[in-house]
Amino acid sequence: MRLSNLADYAVVLMSAATRHCGAALLAEGKLNATKLSQETGVPLPTAKKLVSRLTAAGLFESTRGIGGGIRLARPPASISLADIIEAVEGPLAITSCTIDGNHDCLLETGCTVKPHWGVVNRTIRQALNDVSLASLSDLPTTHRSHHLSRPGSRDGDSKRSVSTSLDTNGIML
Repeated sequence: MRLSNLADYAVVLMSAATRHCGAALLAEGKLNATKLSQETGVPLPTAKKLVSRLTAAGLFESTRGIGGGIRLARPPASISLADIIEAVEGPLAITSCTIDGNHDCLLETGCTVKPHWGVVNRTIRQALNDVSLASLSDLPTTHRSHHLSRPGSRDGDSKRSVSTSLDTNGIML
């Protein structure tokens, strides 16, 4: 199982936005996709696309016009990794048969494995739900950078390599 580049970049943008919460936001001016793109290295078209999706999902609040910008819609401690990934990817599901109302599997009627996928799916979702945006954003400065192998890509949907590592608690560094 692998996150898409867009989901990974959404986590990176949300983490960067978290570091701009409160008084820091007022001192630096309004936060926007351009500022997030510059800070994170996520290409601007991708940052704009993700800000739009994250706003539609209720994770960012957006104000248009002069003096407008974006901000987190909720405190970072109440936004989970699962919330961010689902905003970009849709419902978390290890297999399509674990999505309510999905009946596109030809083996569904006689499948003996389907009941077990739900347990796996809930476990993965719970693990992602247990990681808050606040915890992702509270990492030492030396571990915050993402290294994009092809920074010239236009929309971030192409395959690129993202250098990450996990600490002993499974939290991305």
